[in-house]
Amino acid sequence: MPWIAGLYRELTDERQERIRSQTRAELATQVHDSVLQTLTLIRRHADDPDRVVRLARAEERHLRSWLYEPTGDPEQTLAAALQDVAARVEQDYPVAIEVVCVGDTALDERGRGLVGATGEAVLNAAKHAGGQISVYAEVDDDIRVYVRDRGPGFDLDGVPADRHGIADSMRSRMQRAGGTCDIRTHTRGTEVTLTLPGAP
Repeated sequence: MPWIAGLYRELTDERQERIRSQTRAELATQVHDSVLQTLTLIRRHADDPDRVVRLARAEERHLRSWLYEPTGDPEQTLAAALQDVAARVEQDYPVAIEVVCVGDTALDERGRGLVGATGEAVLNAAKHAGGQISVYAEVDDDIRVYVRDRGPGFDLDGVPADRHGIADSMRSRMQRAGGTCDIRTHTRGTEVTLTLPGAP
């Protein structure tokens, strides 16, 4: 029995060491490939500081999500979908987007409408305010998403009729989903509050 117990311990230790070695090798490969690719792109675009910042932010977000956060499918869960929205906008605009999700939920058609409206709000903030943008989502009995920027604000009543971002992509989309879109804007920034009653 002592011999069998010793053999079992040896096999267990060997298996754990093999798993650790595989994890280290996978991490080294991921960091090596991802960072080298990004550094190559940065070197090619060294004369475009905005693009360099976007590349660095995208790489930071990718590595943080790979190292510290559970992966999720943007088509299936709210938190993953909002992270995906932020990552896509950061690739195209020189902005920094912080996403915080308190709770999570599976996406249905209503939830996808909420994500679409959030994407439009984030895109508008990136286009017209720039700088720092925060996205805060709270899942309780209802789902609320807040998108805030620190831009100069705008005259909500003065938006031309041919601009459909707010009317169609945000308000109408939320109405179709059974929710609401509230916009508050002033000289210190704009806050969009999207509310979807009854979390799926």
